[in-house]
Amino acid sequence: MTELDDDLRVSACERCPVLAESRTRIVDGVGPTDADLLFVGEGPGANEDELGEPFVGRSGDVLDEALRDAGLARADVRITNCVRCRPPDNRDPTGEELANCRGYLDAEIDRLAPDLIVTLGKVPSEHLLDRSVAITSEAGEVVDARIAGASRRVLLSVHPAATLYDRSQREGFFEGIALAAEVAGVGGATDSGGDGQSRLGEF
Repeated sequence: MTELDDDLRVSACERCPVLAESRTRIVDGVGPTDADLLFVGEGPGANEDELGEPFVGRSGDVLDEALRDAGLARADVRITNCVRCRPPDNRDPTGEELANCRGYLDAEIDRLAPDLIVTLGKVPSEHLLDRSVAITSEAGEVVDARIAGASRRVLLSVHPAATLYDRSQREGFFEGIALAAEVAGVGGATDSGGDGQSRLGEF
């Protein structure tokens, strides 16, 4: 498998013929290569495939807003995906595609050694924890998992797009990002979390 370069990028990959055919480009993670906080999504969508950056478009706007509320900027954190190429028609990546890209993700996590990983949605949560996850009920929980050869702290979160389809998810998503900043010891969250933030801290 092709190694990551010094910027944690994949220069070329043809392991998934369908994805290699459908993608415009490989979408690598963005952000500092020594970030304390790592966000992991599922895979690139149309906007990400076009612009070459994870979480742009409407869901990226929600994530950026939550980061700002937590006293962080996009440039302060690392954002990556389970797979680096857009699946056709924005379908979920297959198990084989997730497995083919896992070495890159593990190498990125190993090199980064973040204080906290935040999984954005059901697919990355199940992929990294290697178990079934009921994401709406487990969101906000911090768990320990063995990832990339070490024990890592993982905070489970709904996907930011969920807040666009279901406004009731918004408060919990913002509280989760604020908690992530607190657990990782970064940012300077404003006092908008209220009791919800304290409640999440009990997990």
